[in-house]
Amino acid sequence: MGAGGDQPRRYEMRDDHELRNDHFLEERRLSMGTVILVTGGSRSGKSAYALRLAEARPGPWTFIATCPSIDEEMARKIEVHRHERDAGMWTTIEEEADLAGAIGRAGAAGVILVDCLTLWVNNLMYRASRAGREVTEQELAGLTHMVVREARSAPGTVIFVTNEVGLGIVPPDAPTRLYRNLVGRCGQAIAAAADAAVLVVCGLPITLKGDPEQ
Repeated sequence: MGAGGDQPRRYEMRDDHELRNDHFLEERRLSMGTVILVTGGSRSGKSAYALRLAEARPGPWTFIATCPSIDEEMARKIEVHRHERDAGMWTTIEEEADLAGAIGRAGAAGVILVDCLTLWVNNLMYRASRAGREVTEQELAGLTHMVVREARSAPGTVIFVTNEVGLGIVPPDAPTRLYRNLVGRCGQAIAAAADAAVLVVCGLPITLKGDPEQ
């Protein structure tokens, strides 16, 4: 006890990632743009749900594609997603790495749909490996902070799509574990800053935070 019978102070132990997420919460408090995160597993229906959510809002609509066309399978997947979007409605920006810059280039879009954060992280890791280095969690936190600031500066709504990759077994190799960790940290940071977050399972949206329909 302290002097005069005062109760001892209690200190909350928090890791660096929790403290960094406080910065994203502060961004949400101070800014005006609306941010929504849509997450889910592979083939969960998250992209289709995010598209419906976007098209239910007033435009103009901008789609930011982070997926590189690296083989025939990926090219077919990209083409399927293009057909799902009404070409007359959407402007598409293809950007693999500079996501904050792409959001800024979208200008006065009423809705910006980013699909997806998972491939953005993958692209950053690939470019780093080509340079003989690794992307650290601290580096990704800084890049994600820049993305959040641009999203908050946008005049309308920014919808981010990501994959939930943390529900399986621990990956056996270090690069895959790093990828899982980076995607997980990115998702946490965007969710902390978001006004609404949705988990899509078997095509069904489960609201985790806020009201994505507002």
